[in-house]
Amino acid sequence: MLSLIGIMVLISIIGRALIPFGFSSIKGDFEIVEFGVAFAVFSFMPYAQLTRAHAEVSFIAERFSIKINKIINLIADSLIFLIASLLTWRMNIGAIEKFQNGETSFILQIPLYLAYSLSLFALYIWVFIAGFIVIRDLLKLMRAKFE
Repeated sequence: MLSLIGIMVLISIIGRALIPFGFSSIKGDFEIVEFGVAFAVFSFMPYAQLTRAHAEVSFIAERFSIKINKIINLIADSLIFLIASLLTWRMNIGAIEKFQNGETSFILQIPLYLAYSLSLFALYIWVFIAGFIVIRDLLKLMRAKFE
C-alpha cells in the first residue's frame, strides 16, 4: 500500500516538474495520500500488536521476575486494548457524522465516510486482536500462578 502511494507521489512530482512540457501532477494526489496512509497506519497496528512489535523498555523489564513481567505485559496490553477501543468508538462516530453530513474531499469529491470506513475495518481488527492478546496474557498469568 505504501509502495503504491510512494510511486503515485513520484509520478505526481515528475508531472509537476514537466509542466512546461505539457504534463501535470496527479489530480488530488494529496487526498489519495491522506486516505492511503491513514489506512496503512491503522492496518499496521493489529500486526504490531500480534507480533509484539511495539516499543518496549526491556532494560528495565529484565530486572524483574517472569511473573512481574507477565503482569506488566497484561497491564500494557490492556491499555492498548483500551486505546484501540476508544479510537474505534470515536472513528465510528466520525464515520457516521461524515456519512450524515455528506462531506467529501475537496478536489476528488470522494465521500469522506469511505476513508473512515476503511480505517474502521482495520481498527475493528485491532480491537479483536488486542482483546485476544489480553485474554492470552491472563491465561499465561493464571498458568504462572499454578506452577
